[in-house]
Amino acid sequence: MNLVPETENHVIDNSILSGGLSLNFNRRQKTLIITGLCSALLIGIIIAAQLMSNAGIATNFSQQNLAPSWSHPFGTDWLGRDMFTRTIKGLAISIQIGLLASSVSVVIALVLGMCAATMGEKVDAVISWLVDLFMGVPHLVALVLIAVVLGGGAKGVIIGVALTHWPSLTRVIRAEVMQVRSSQYVLVSRHLGRSRWWIASRHILPHLLPQFFVGLILIFPHAILHEASITFLGFGLSPHLPAIGVILSESMGYLAAGMWWLAFFPGLSLLIIVRAFDVIGDNLRMLLDPHRAHE
Repeated sequence: MNLVPETENHVIDNSILSGGLSLNFNRRQKTLIITGLCSALLIGIIIAAQLMSNAGIATNFSQQNLAPSWSHPFGTDWLGRDMFTRTIKGLAISIQIGLLASSVSVVIALVLGMCAATMGEKVDAVISWLVDLFMGVPHLVALVLIAVVLGGGAKGVIIGVALTHWPSLTRVIRAEVMQVRSSQYVLVSRHLGRSRWWIASRHILPHLLPQFFVGLILIFPHAILHEASITFLGFGLSPHLPAIGVILSESMGYLAAGMWWLAFFPGLSLLIIVRAFDVIGDNLRMLLDPHRAHE
């Protein structure tokens, strides 16, 4: 026998449904959650690479060319090395090199963008010419040339990536600085006798910090992809390192023998990391956009 009136049942059902709907997240909350998960993934890879023993990447001819299994999720290579361990350590190397190279590149873009917008027409013309020059040369060609001149290795890769990824961000920062310097509070400070350095450090630089961090996150995926590309071509990191580019380059000679896992899992892992940074960059840009941050 139903002791609760039908109207009350309807109210109770609606309250339950409304309570369930209240668990839905708005766009800002979803953005924060996704950014946190992607960041945790990247930090976890770096920590896991440090905690993993080097025994997994040691030569073991008794476990050559094993297909993926529970004991070896990514299989083993022709030297019996565990591909899961090599992939995690390779991803950690790519993340560290990409983060350092993209940080240097963003600093270059920040300095040149501010100089172009605040130090007169001649400096602006020179920096604009440099931007056009670097943007007219394909990234991969410039990277290979710089890496070869510097003798390859991590130093050549970092410097090459840093010197080829700043032009686009420089244009963005230059446009932002030119917009900020015409603001009323900047004009008031100028009339009060404040120096260019004081105005740049107190008014312009804080306004550029969001662009700085968003640019860092968005440049990073390009940095690690180009690092893997020139390492794959033989102009980057040492073949003795378990870098993703080295792994993919070595695996090309064994794909015809049916050992597909040598390239599939490292390549897929690199793609996931790049996509994770793309998501972080897009979400961070959305959070810092004043027109969309309230959604």
